[in-house]
Amino acid sequence: MLRKVLAALILTAAPALAEGDGPGPNLVIEVSGEANGTVVIDLAQDIAPNHVARIVELAKSGAYDGVVFHRVIDGFMAQTGDVKYGKTGADLTMAGMGGSDLPDLKAEFSDVPFERGVIGMARAQDPDSANSQFFIMFAPGDFLNGQYTVVGKVISGMEVVDAIKRGDGANGEVTEPDVMTKVTVAE
Repeated sequence: MLRKVLAALILTAAPALAEGDGPGPNLVIEVSGEANGTVVIDLAQDIAPNHVARIVELAKSGAYDGVVFHRVIDGFMAQTGDVKYGKTGADLTMAGMGGSDLPDLKAEFSDVPFERGVIGMARAQDPDSANSQFFIMFAPGDFLNGQYTVVGKVISGMEVVDAIKRGDGANGEVTEPDVMTKVTVAE
């Protein structure tokens, strides 16, 4: 009986991976705020190796822990990953303006379309300016195809993504934003 209970606890504690889970690595994001739960992203190492390596490096170093979803636009996407200005407890007026101390990345565009659940790297106007920020699509965004680097897709926890607090500003700025409390990598 005790073994069955322990086995059930172990199975429910691990994030469930979808049938479409690719080779990974997987980014596991614990979200808290209006949205609470786990989001698992299958990172597309085969189409964006440098961007995936950067995300993995930042996650393993703990840089993403405590970073807010600073820009969330209903029907479009939720953006996070500003490891410089987007940490909880900081003045978030600059959230979305920063990145990591690492150099920006050269674009790795692909023919993978921006569909619901796809993860893209945020950048400035220069296509080669992505650094640490990324966004998760709520809905298809064909106008982004070939313009932004696709780095993966949500394979578990899309209901958590759907619950992320929306922004109320013109650019989707969020007051009292949801947070990536812990971000880890499962390889």
